[in-house]
Amino acid sequence: MHDYMTELFLIRHGETDWNAERRLQGHTDIGLNAKGERQAEALGIALEDQCFDAVISSDLVRAKNTAQAIAERQNLSVQVDLRLRERCYGAFESLTYAEIGKRYPEDYAAWQARHVDVAPPPGVREGESLSQFYDRVLSAVVYWARYYQGKKIALISHGGVLECVYRAAMSMPLETPRNFAILNAGINRLTYQEGKLALINWGETAHLELLALDEVDLHTP
Repeated sequence: MHDYMTELFLIRHGETDWNAERRLQGHTDIGLNAKGERQAEALGIALEDQCFDAVISSDLVRAKNTAQAIAERQNLSVQVDLRLRERCYGAFESLTYAEIGKRYPEDYAAWQARHVDVAPPPGVREGESLSQFYDRVLSAVVYWARYYQGKKIALISHGGVLECVYRAAMSMPLETPRNFAILNAGINRLTYQEGKLALINWGETAHLELLALDEVDLHTP
């Protein structure tokens, strides 16, 4: 039996105010800001000719609204998978990196040192360790890649989710520092075949560069 290659377009949601402030979102449900909405629209236009078989999103509104902008140009409805949510950061959520460092110095140090089995302290929700999060993300991505075997799908999710998938595709250990960018509304292309993720292209932003030029024009007197 053939194991056909699935094409995956992995996309981080558009910008939110908390992204701009470097405030940790995790499972906190923050919507897109005005720039993020423009980014989502630019994504929809850039991907219009791709003919996706499915558009699948995290259930958090920042991802779902980004996905909707893509799906509506494909005449598809957005399928939702809670496993594509960002990592749950427990008590860290809603705080900036500086605030986390001040309030939770030991937990912050463990997080920055990438201790993979240490979860952030509990807040409104229980925090997730990096290894728990990684397993959750990969189970979702592999599930959809197999479900739509041989087809082309868009997965709209979050920065931490994209990091997990990149590391899986590149066989990069979770403990190593991140040395690659994860951009809001960037386009990342991978394939899945015979149980393996492979990276094709990462961080395409040409569609957003045009948006930046438009913004300059808007603010010119």
